Amino acid sequence: MTTTKERRKKEETKDEEYLITYTRHLEKRLRNLETEKQLLDAERLRLEQELHSLRNEIDRLREPPLVSATVIDTLNDSGKVIVKSSTGPSFVVNASRKVRNEKLTPGLRVALNQRTFAIMELLPTKLDPFVKGMEVIDSIPDISYEDIGGLEDQLQEVRETVELPLLKPELFKKVGIEPPKGVLLYGAPGTGKTLLAKAVAHETEATFIRIIGSELVQKFIGEGARLVREIFNLAKEKAPTILFIDELDAIGSQRLKIATSGDREVQRTLMQLLSELDGFEQRGDVKIIGATNRVDILDPALLRPGRFDRMIDFPIPDDKARNAIFRIHTRSLNSEGNLNFRKLVELTDGATGADIKAICTEAGMFAIRKDSEVIVEADFLDAVNKVMNKVKDKAVESRLYS
Repeated sequence: MTTTKERRKKEETKDEEYLITYTRHLEKRLRNLETEKQLLDAERLRLEQELHSLRNEIDRLREPPLVSATVIDTLNDSGKVIVKSSTGPSFVVNASRKVRNEKLTPGLRVALNQRTFAIMELLPTKLDPFVKGMEVIDSIPDISYEDIGGLEDQLQEVRETVELPLLKPELFKKVGIEPPKGVLLYGAPGTGKTLLAKAVAHETEATFIRIIGSELVQKFIGEGARLVREIFNLAKEKAPTILFIDELDAIGSQRLKIATSGDREVQRTLMQLLSELDGFEQRGDVKIIGATNRVDILDPALLRPGRFDRMIDFPIPDDKARNAIFRIHTRSLNSEGNLNFRKLVELTDGATGADIKAICTEAGMFAIRKDSEVIVEADFLDAVNKVMNKVKDKAVESRLYS
């Protein structure tokens, strides 16, 4: 009897253990199912969001394209706006509620609905990437006023014309005069015109935009004038700005009665430049520096006061100026002892600043040719003979510009 009770008790214990084990197994499986359900819910939510994004993208792609236009005028009474579309005709249209009427000013670019021609959004000002690349930002030359020799008078005039109106405009208001708009630098090649412009770019905190005249000569009709217009718009947007136009004679030569189609296109670009220099709109803090070595062929309309208010001549350096230029270009050279600058100045009559820099470079090359690390006076004399032979061939031409 006792044996039967014990057996039953053992069986009941075994059944209880089995139930406990099976219950734990079910609980574990339930937790796994709950975790799997959470993962599936997260995946479902992600797929719903992706589906919503794709539907929005499809709806966006199905929208009709917008038409670009330019605001001509606003009608305050009715709230309507006169625009000229890129396709040609002008329209009187309404503006979307998302666009504030006070922001719709003449000349602003807007986007129109293709069906109703309503103004849907404002567009940024169009600017050619080629024009944007003319702004000198990180590549400003490390040239200061101390690196310019023999141009004290020219430097003073440029600083009065360009820097002073930007730094101390109140002086001109007190005196009662308008500050000069621009300055034209002219003279023989190599006399320091571009060098002085580089120094201005380094010394001033204004935005510096550099243009080469030949870059404005374009293949298609109207492209050169458009570039000029966008360049001045960029200058006004980035004000205070110094706008440097190098090789001005490329587009500023005298207009002739008999001209080819290419000449007429250059003349259109010149007329746009004249309009910008002497336009009705205020340029603000935008100063113009022009540079040329052929002032004799420039159009008279370009030279009159009001466009270039000050013309600065860059002559061939005299003895004093050449002495200063030699000292500037030799201060970083590894030369032997004290150089006889008086002798070098006497031997370089008629040389420009560029010629003197070439002499210093050639002297270094003569020293390298001899496997020497020091430049001696004989190297300078050899360099003077080499460079000045070329200068003498240009002497007659140089006198025409001096």
